[in-house]
Amino acid sequence: MKIRNILLLSILVLAYSSYGQKKKTAVISPSPSNYEQRLRSEVERLSKLSGGKLGVTAIHVETGKRFSQYGQELFPMASSYKIPIAIQLLNKIDSGKLSLDQLIEFSYLDLHPGSGMISERFNWPQSAKPGLALSVRSLIELMLLISDNSATDACLTLAGGPGMVTSNLKRLGITGIRVDRPTSLLIGDWLGISVNENVLKPIAVFDSLEKTLSPEQIKITSRKFDDDPKDTSTPDGMAELLLMLQTKPILKKESQELLLDIMRRCETGLTRLKGMLPPSTEVKHKTGTIGMTTNDVGIITLPGDAGHLVVAAFVKSSEKEIPERERAIAEVTRALHDYFLFLH
Repeated sequence: MKIRNILLLSILVLAYSSYGQKKKTAVISPSPSNYEQRLRSEVERLSKLSGGKLGVTAIHVETGKRFSQYGQELFPMASSYKIPIAIQLLNKIDSGKLSLDQLIEFSYLDLHPGSGMISERFNWPQSAKPGLALSVRSLIELMLLISDNSATDACLTLAGGPGMVTSNLKRLGITGIRVDRPTSLLIGDWLGISVNENVLKPIAVFDSLEKTLSPEQIKITSRKFDDDPKDTSTPDGMAELLLMLQTKPILKKESQELLLDIMRRCETGLTRLKGMLPPSTEVKHKTGTIGMTTNDVGIITLPGDAGHLVVAAFVKSSEKEIPERERAIAEVTRALHDYFLFLH
């Protein structure tokens, strides 16, 4: 009788344990693959919100885990191409061929179209002789902080030209990124304005030519511009470059720290990568905007000990207003921020 009772008790214990295990299994959270699928669905939703195609790649720096959607597709870089320009220019400085303190003179012909302080502050007459000299350090800061195009084209020349920038990317093992033109030619191609590469048109000439173009003409040339492989990047390629900038000694320590610090102080695109992140979040980034393209690429510091997240977000072929594209970038960045923060 005692043996029978012991057996019954053992069966009851096993049954209870099995029941408890089933209950525990029933409340297990969705698997990481389910979360990733939800994230992919969210990116598709936000791609529609952007009005064009949203390509994004994110890499968790400390673990190497990544997420990519349209990561191998080419997108116009616009001003985000100023990061590889800066890397090649700093590479020349590290080799002793240039100095950060070296002064570069500007004249009327060196003022190029696009956002920037130089062209707005120094509106010389066409006959004016050079009267402004800026250090190489100042030019790099203006190129990255406020996306000054006159400073950018000066930096590109100092870096050795587009071919040297692309060659340096290949040397680093980066694929999917190419730099082909100064901003003056890039903007000219976007507008369908013929520009002599050897005699870049000053800003006043661009302004007068742009006024002759109808919105429909600009829309047509913008579509052609989006299909042009020049000055493009894949989200994967840009994310790999940023990962390398964060983790590998691709420049001398002082140069690498200078570049990352300037990117941390970037004054453009506050409603893009940064737009929906917690206010105290540190983001080292560079934006890009032209025609139907709106971009932001950078390195996000996650809270606590969660590490860092590289994000390259590109929108192309969008006829929606820029704030709507920016909102799509902000929302996808927050989704990626939370995904990597809580899962990894």
